[in-house]
Formats: sequence, C-alpha cells, structure tokens
Amino acid sequence: MTSPAVDPAPETHPDAPEPRTAPAASSTDSAPAVPARRISGAVWAALGIVYVVWGSTYLGIRIVVETLPPFLSGGARFITAGLLLAAIVAWRQGPAALKVTRRELGSAVLVGLLLILGGNGLVVLAETSIPSGLAALLVAAVPVWVVLLRAAFGERPGLGAFGGVLLGFAGLGVLTVPGLSGEVKIGGVLLVVVAALLWSVGTVSSARLPMPANPFTASVYEMLAGGLGALLLGLARGEHHGLDLGAVSGRSWGALAYLIVFGSIVAFTAYAWLLQSAPISLAATYAYVNPVVAVLLGALVLNEALTWPILLGGAIVVGGVWLIVSTERRG
Repeated sequence: MTSPAVDPAPETHPDAPEPRTAPAASSTDSAPAVPARRISGAVWAALGIVYVVWGSTYLGIRIVVETLPPFLSGGARFITAGLLLAAIVAWRQGPAALKVTRRELGSAVLVGLLLILGGNGLVVLAETSIPSGLAALLVAAVPVWVVLLRAAFGERPGLGAFGGVLLGFAGLGVLTVPGLSGEVKIGGVLLVVVAALLWSVGTVSSARLPMPANPFTASVYEMLAGGLGALLLGLARGEHHGLDLGAVSGRSWGALAYLIVFGSIVAFTAYAWLLQSAPISLAATYAYVNPVVAVLLGALVLNEALTWPILLGGAIVVGGVWLIVSTERRG
C-alpha cells in the first residue's frame, strides 16, 4: 500500500483539481466546435508508471521482508523517502514551501500515522505470511470502505457506489477462503483488512482536516510521521534483537531501495502530475489496475499460486471498485 494521501476516488481529495468542463456554447451557431483534447504521450507515460510501479510495490514488500523486519524496514523506507522528498520540495519550490501551521502539522501527522503506520505497516507485517497478490487484492477494497465512511459522515454516494460496495464485500468474502481453509494464515488476511480500513480512515480524514495546501509538503510530513511511528513500533516489538544487517540479502536491500525511490517518490510525483494534467477519471483507473499488476507479478516472479478464490474474489473486488470509480466520475 504505497499510494499518496489521496482518495482512491481522487475527486474527493482537497488538493485534486476540479474536473475541467467544456466552455459554454456561443450564442451564434457559426462558432466552430472545440475539439476534444488528445491525451499526450507524457500522460500515458505517467499513467504507466503509476500502474506498474504502484502495482509492483506489493512484490517489493514481499521481497524486503524475506530478510528484513517489517516495521523497521518500513520505517527506514518512509523516513528516507520523506527526507528525500523534503529536499526535492525545498530545491524546486524553496524552503518556505515546507512551512506549515501547527494545526496543519498535527493533521499531517495524524493522517501519516493512519496511512503509513496503520495502513502500509500492517500490510508489510501481513506479507510475512501471505502472498503479495492476495494482499494487493484485499487492499483493492479501499474504495469500498471509503464509500461507507463517507456515508457515515452524512454524504450520499450514488446507488452505483453502493452496488460496488456490495460487490466489494462479496469479493472480500471469497478472498478470505484461503485463510479459512488453512492455505494461508488467516491472521495475515485479517491484518490486511484492518490495514485497508485504517488507510480509508486516513484518506477520508485528509479531506476533512486542515492539511497543508501543497500535497508534496503534506506527504513529506505524513511520510516522516508514519516512518517514525513504524520505527518506534519495530523497536518496541524487539525487531532489532538479533538483526544482522550483514545477513540481509542483496535482493532485500535492492527491493527496499526500489520502494524508497520508485514506490514512494517517482510514482507519487507521476500521480500528482497526472492530477494536474489528465482527466481525473483516467488517473483514477490505477485503483483497479494496480491489484491486477500485483497479482501477475507475484505469480511470475515469486511463483505465487493463482487459486480460484484469488482469481474469482479478485475479479469481483476489481469489478466493485470499477463500479464505484465510474459512478463517482459521473456524479
């Protein structure tokens, strides 16, 4: 779980641009129609980065935890990524871009703990015992939880969104079969379900709290807060006892570096740029493409089994997410 602090349905994020609308028609019939703007090659390239890189982070996490402890590695990842992103923001926009009010800092810290410590951290812990593809499909249900949380706050999602919720829960039911049957540890499955719920709470909260106006600045403080929280939790769990860095495999170090640079910085930057440069409905498609990429990579690279609960349950969840996202776009 590595996306930035934005909704799976990005139009609900406070920093997302308003959907572009066509200009009003002229009162004269002779005015030529404005042709639809083509999607540029840069947009497709950025979308490809978001699809592949964010989809591959579940594989990267699974490789990291082969020889590195979950919370200490997660803390190292996000603290490093947060510091690098802070340096980039200060370089490109000036140090003043990192200034926030006390309330904004408090909000960013809370959201970072929910998203990174709770959401991402529990996924990392779960992937010590369950396949990366299964984790990705369980996380794919985040839009389902977001719809329910928005309804709890008094919003009125459309009937299509609630239809997607029902499909999503049906898919989650099928995806839990491997845990109930003993094929994987049920504890790992439940950890990811809780992680997705915490990520959803953080996502909805970020739209209602006084967050920093600059999404890059907000992510700096979220990454640092979540990373420090993961580091402290890892120390409290005793993950440092017996940790021999010399025994960590080269592929675990490589996967950690990949998650820091590509998963936490490159893909996030590409997605933030997409929100400014592409139709939001196009950018939102990552929500149901990422889990498909994750499942395929897990099967190809780690030989993870594609069992019928994973294939059927995953297809149902992705279908529910597609219905939610498409409904939100028409709203």
